[in-house]
Amino acid sequence: MRMIFTTVFVLALTISQTAFAGQTYSLQVDGLACPFCAYGIEKQLLSVDGVQDVVVDLNAGSVQVTMQDGSTLNQATAKQAVKDAGFTLKGFNRAPE
Repeated sequence: MRMIFTTVFVLALTISQTAFAGQTYSLQVDGLACPFCAYGIEKQLLSVDGVQDVVVDLNAGSVQVTMQDGSTLNQATAKQAVKDAGFTLKGFNRAPE
């Protein structure tokens, strides 16, 4: 019974986050090499107003940023956050809705 509750809870949480998530952006970042790099860029991007979630793919050198519903991310803000984390922004794309 506990496992069923846990599964239902995780599924509901996932659906609620997806349903209320805003626009998603894909950033290409130079210099991402280790988990500490991932932590640093996650921390910096999460401090930007309206950012809901950050997912780093070290192998691809990419960062996926999901905004809160109604919020957007512009390239200048992303570039500054990436620079403040010690990296270089090489690409900025808004994911199709």
